[in-house]
Amino acid sequence: MEDLIAQFGFLSNQALQDKSFDPATIEDLMKLFEIEAYKSWAAVELEQQQEVEAAEVAMQEAEDYMESVMESAMDEFRRFEEEMEAMSKAEHDSLVARAESARKMGKVMENAATIASKRYIEAALNAATASMKSAWKGISTSKVHPS
Repeated sequence: MEDLIAQFGFLSNQALQDKSFDPATIEDLMKLFEIEAYKSWAAVELEQQQEVEAAEVAMQEAEDYMESVMESAMDEFRRFEEEMEAMSKAEHDSLVARAESARKMGKVMENAATIASKRYIEAALNAATASMKSAWKGISTSKVHPS
């Protein structure tokens, strides 16, 4: 482009100095300017297209990376969720086992208390019966107690 500008300057000076200068020479030069402008435009468009393609490739790589990171995070979350679920189930089962053990112990304690209370009532009845028998014996023999 710089050569064409220099050529244009040279032809302009020649046109001013030479009365027999052919204007078609400048027109030919102007066509060369137009061709050079189209070439520059095409080069800029090609460069822009290459930049767009490079940006699209970079965008695809970024999307792939993000998808990979998201998948990794989801896998980690699933593992964490499974681990928490297993721990929760183990704790639940442990609590259920303790509750069942406490229920059984309560049942045993209830049975023991029932047996103990029955024996106490039985012993109290036996003591009362013996006391009554003793009292009846004392009344039936007509002995008076010294007190």
